[in-house]
Amino acid sequence: MEISHQREQPGPEHVRPAGVDDRTVAALGKISEALEAVEAARGHLYAFHRLSGTADLTLGEGVDELRSAGHDELADRIEDELVGRNIVDGRWSFQLVEEYDDGYYADFRRLERAARDALVGGRRHLYEAEMKEQRRTHGRSGHEAVPPA
Repeated sequence: MEISHQREQPGPEHVRPAGVDDRTVAALGKISEALEAVEAARGHLYAFHRLSGTADLTLGEGVDELRSAGHDELADRIEDELVGRNIVDGRWSFQLVEEYDDGYYADFRRLERAARDALVGGRRHLYEAEMKEQRRTHGRSGHEAVPPA
């Protein structure tokens, strides 16, 4: 099945600006790939945060059950030593998330954007867009360059 001509060309936001060489597009592609890894790491950090919080709340419930079962001394020990404890010196997991977001993550995003702005007018995913053009079957349904208007 053939597709309409309007969907056969990539959008202007995914076309390399005149004068930009292959090495620049490849370098920006690597930086974009690194940003994707940072985004995945951030997701894992949020998962760590949620799991750490769940563990602390669940531990508190276990302590309550120990106490209800008459094991007050052990319940007190676990509560005093572990419930609500910092996961690293002076920090709960939310503080790690905040430091990561405000520091490394923010700087990474800022510098990745600065590189794109300086070299390709801010265009994103040029490397992938060009790979799509090379790999798709032009003119075939399901292989369009762009979504429907």
